[in-house]
Amino acid sequence: MSLMSKLLMSTIAATVTLSAAVTDKELTKYFKRFIVKNHAVKVTGVEVLDVRKITEYPGWEAYLTNMKVKFNGKDISAPQTVFVNGSLMTTGLVDIKTNKDYGKEFKPKVLATLYDDAHLLFGNRDAKHKVMIFSDPQCPFCIEIVPDIMNEARLHPETFAVYYYHLPLMRIHPVSEILVRVMHVAQEKGQNNIVEKLYSLEIDPRETNVDKVLVAVKKHSGFVVTKAEIDAKSVKDAIREDQAAAAKMMVSGTPTIFVDGDWDKGREKFKSLIPKK
Repeated sequence: MSLMSKLLMSTIAATVTLSAAVTDKELTKYFKRFIVKNHAVKVTGVEVLDVRKITEYPGWEAYLTNMKVKFNGKDISAPQTVFVNGSLMTTGLVDIKTNKDYGKEFKPKVLATLYDDAHLLFGNRDAKHKVMIFSDPQCPFCIEIVPDIMNEARLHPETFAVYYYHLPLMRIHPVSEILVRVMHVAQEKGQNNIVEKLYSLEIDPRETNVDKVLVAVKKHSGFVVTKAEIDAKSVKDAIREDQAAAAKMMVSGTPTIFVDGDWDKGREKFKSLIPKK
């Protein structure tokens, strides 16, 4: 069950009437009254990340938000898309003729602060195009796509600047939680190529024995790292910060790719930007 499911404990989208101007206060009230059904969860506020017009249906707008809640004593941000049209608000908007679910059509623009040197993996920071990747090295779809993007950035550093964020899907392949910490340490040591190499590592996705994973990493890539290094608080904090960035960008699956600030739903826009020979 996803974090959102645990928080909401509801699958029915509610529609309510609003005043002419949609305010943070009205959004918070809506979340409290109609979305969060778990009494252990307290809605504390909302952050509007972006607002998008739905061109097919004039009058409708998609509010991309982070719902702020307190759960088990922790402050949590839960991504939530809300659709607004005049006096109406709803969390679900589907065209039953085309089966288009507008809740899956939008993500916010990349925040400028996320383009930092700590996450610049390949390419030059002043490259013509910025590609941001949220990925897991054990995700099959990531394995198909992400190494190709990395390779193009290495071949064309003036064209692509690749910014990489770790998003291990631990419930699907727990070994990723160890691998991303290894990858982060490699990045800190200036060995960004190890990140790319570990995408071809063949290992049991459910392996949780750290010693076995580190031996496999060394054998596959030649990279030597100790358990103490990947267990450092700074490393674990960095991974948590990457996950927080994913929540900020309403990212929940991998690979999620943004090109020049916009979500690339098809994950192949970079191919059209590769310099022709």
